[in-house]
This record gives sequence, C-alpha cells and structure tokens, in this order.
Amino acid sequence: MFAIIGLLLGFIVGFIFSSTMSQRTAQAPTASANPNLPTDHPQIQSNSQDPQQVFADVQAAITKARNEPNNFDAQMKAAELYYKIQRYDQAIEYLLKANQLKPESFEAVVALAQVNLDADHLDQAEKWYRAASMKKPDDLQVLASLAYTQLQKGDAGEAEKSIGKLEKADPTNENLPEFRDKLAGLKSGRK
Repeated sequence: MFAIIGLLLGFIVGFIFSSTMSQRTAQAPTASANPNLPTDHPQIQSNSQDPQQVFADVQAAITKARNEPNNFDAQMKAAELYYKIQRYDQAIEYLLKANQLKPESFEAVVALAQVNLDADHLDQAEKWYRAASMKKPDDLQVLASLAYTQLQKGDAGEAEKSIGKLEKADPTNENLPEFRDKLAGLKSGRK
C-alpha cells in the first residue's frame, strides 16, 4: 500500500516538475529576446507574418487600386505599400490619382509632399507642403517639413519665412535650433 502511494506521489511530483520546466523553456525565448522582461513574463506573440501572406495582401491591394481607379482608399493604400518599399515614383502615381479623386484631402496632399521629399524631388515636395499649409496653416508638422524642404533646396529666403511662421506658431519647437543653424549656414555660404 505504501509502495503504491509512493509511486503515485512520485508520478504527481514528476508531472508537476516537468510541466513547470516545459513552461519555463517555452518562456525562455521571450526573456532572451527582451532582457527587460522578467523571466516569468507570459509569452508575447511575435508580430512576424508569413511572407507569402504579406506578398499576397500587397498584390491584392495593388490590383484593387488598378481595378478601381475611382476608389480613393484603394489608391492611398497602394501608394502606402509602394512607399514602404521605397518605390517612390509608383507611390506618387497613386497619390496623384487619390488627390484627383479628393482634392480636399489633407492626408493625400501631405503624403504627396512627404513622398516627393523622400524621392528627392524638392521642388515638388515644396509645392505640396505649401498646398498642405494652405489647407491647415497651423499644422506644426507641415510648417516644419516645409522649412526643412526649403533648407534642403538651399533657399534661404523662403526657409527664413517658413521658420518664422513655425516660430510664431510654436516658439518652443524642437526643430528650431537646428533650422536656425542651417539657415545661418546658408546665409554665410556654407551648406
């Protein structure tokens, strides 16, 4: 009788021990992936997706934009996907379609400005940032981006005006010291 109880107790203790160890083993990759988490932190799901599924989703979004040229959201989504893979000219193409569909869309105008800036089309970027600032004159991000674009172009006069507007709208803007320094460099002839 004592032997049977001892055997059952051994199985139970062994089961609990192995269960605890397997839980710790399953959690170990999480702890090693992020050393800021405690070792007993629950498992965190990974954000990685199946590459084939991602590719299929991208293809579906682009096909939808091509098949539905009057669908603003489809054009914006296709542009976003092209932008993420740094195919700026294709992104601009879809953004221009979106802008034609909804010329009042601030989002599309700002996206056109940003993509043109990243594509190093500085004149076009400035044009679109100006259009965005006309839609929302007090948008600090647009004001800062316009000033940045003009500094990139080397246009000290226009950059000074934009920096002045930014300073008036937000005197504590974190970009102002850098912008002033670059502006001083442009004025003195250094880049």
